[in-house]
Amino acid sequence: MKIAVVGSGYVGLVASACFAELGHEVICVDNDPEKLAALVRGETPIHEQYLPELLARHRGQRLKFSASLPEAVRASSVVFVAVGTPPRETGDADLSYVEAVAREIAQSLNGYKVVVEKSTVPVYTSEWIRRVMQLTGAKAADFDVVSNPEFLREGTAVSDFLYPDRIVIGADSERAAQILQEIYAPLTKGTYYARSAGVIPEPPGAKIPAQLILTSAKSAELIKHASNAFLALKISFINAVANVCEAVDADVEQVALGIGTDSRIGKRFLRAGIGYGGSCFPKDVAAFRSVARECGYDFPMLQEIIRVNDEQRKRFLKKVRTALWTLRGKRLAVLGLAYKGGTDDIRESPALDIIRSLLSEQCSVVAYDPAATERAQQVITGDITYAEDPYQAAVGADALLILTDWEGFAALDLARIKSLLRYPIVIDGRNLYSRETMQKEGLLYVSVGRATVELESSRASALAKE
Repeated sequence: MKIAVVGSGYVGLVASACFAELGHEVICVDNDPEKLAALVRGETPIHEQYLPELLARHRGQRLKFSASLPEAVRASSVVFVAVGTPPRETGDADLSYVEAVAREIAQSLNGYKVVVEKSTVPVYTSEWIRRVMQLTGAKAADFDVVSNPEFLREGTAVSDFLYPDRIVIGADSERAAQILQEIYAPLTKGTYYARSAGVIPEPPGAKIPAQLILTSAKSAELIKHASNAFLALKISFINAVANVCEAVDADVEQVALGIGTDSRIGKRFLRAGIGYGGSCFPKDVAAFRSVARECGYDFPMLQEIIRVNDEQRKRFLKKVRTALWTLRGKRLAVLGLAYKGGTDDIRESPALDIIRSLLSEQCSVVAYDPAATERAQQVITGDITYAEDPYQAAVGADALLILTDWEGFAALDLARIKSLLRYPIVIDGRNLYSRETMQKEGLLYVSVGRATVELESSRASALAKE
């Protein structure tokens, strides 16, 4: 099938590459000439596992890039809209980019098209797209609007697309629903897996073939916001539990294991830490709250999710102050700039919020991240430098802070880290290490929802004299 994807961000570019992988002919449209030129040259603008391989395999063949939305619309049967929907100050989503694209699609129709919402949008957006297109001159018989929310996790987005938990198609037209089902048939009928075994490794627990869920457009729009709000709720809940654990001297890792092994709850997203970030959870929780208010329901639970998440970063800063006594003039090694491991995305990153707070207290920061350094340099100012690896960051630092859950940060040479630090202090906002390991290595170890691993009294006395 011939497909146009509007937008080459995290969602649009992954969708374009994966649709091409499924055998479709794809035109990815973007109005940023520099980004398009880089994509045509063979560059990959985002850090995403397996994406460079897919782009290299299909670029110039099943996958092409264009700056012309009208030409892409005319050459395609289905147009996926994957442009940004940034939050406004009020919390609701800014749909101006979606509206602009809808108008241009309406002006470019040369036959029946299916317009698919792939961006995360509030309920009623499909109706607004339909209305905008008709007001722009499109005939109702010449198009249908479908909601097809994405459930991709940055860092594993390609695997999530090709091995999805479910595919949701929200269509109010049987004709449009049938076309979307044909697009995803390689996944829902299993033919992709039969012919492509081993190309993109099957992740543990994958559901093959993929489950298809057909709904109305409004239900699909709500599914996306409700899903992300619920996952954010799980994160904030376990962080609140972690705070109780600290107060009563319990271990949140043990508590989370006891909770997560309940099949009704599940283990995922029950990791205590410094809170969620990224482009989805903060925006979607706020937008869902805004939608609920517009419909006459306050939904106070959503506000509490946000409050707990914000509070978690403040509590982590308090841990740093407690471990170091004073912050002014301290040199701190920070591991992690991205909002999570596996991506270079720094949007709403808890790590950056904490770094800004440390800089405001006149600390100096030496930071390392495997992928997000270049992006961070564009938004962080102050007494911060960037290291080539974790060990360079640790040299002469008063403490090491772990702020992002990169796999490599959980496998450091701790003896080497200890030898490089001025004081043997590790403050772990992601609970990457066991207390037993850190105690064995002779490190003062502060984590989330667990008791602090103190230094032996003789070593602590020596440090106090220094």
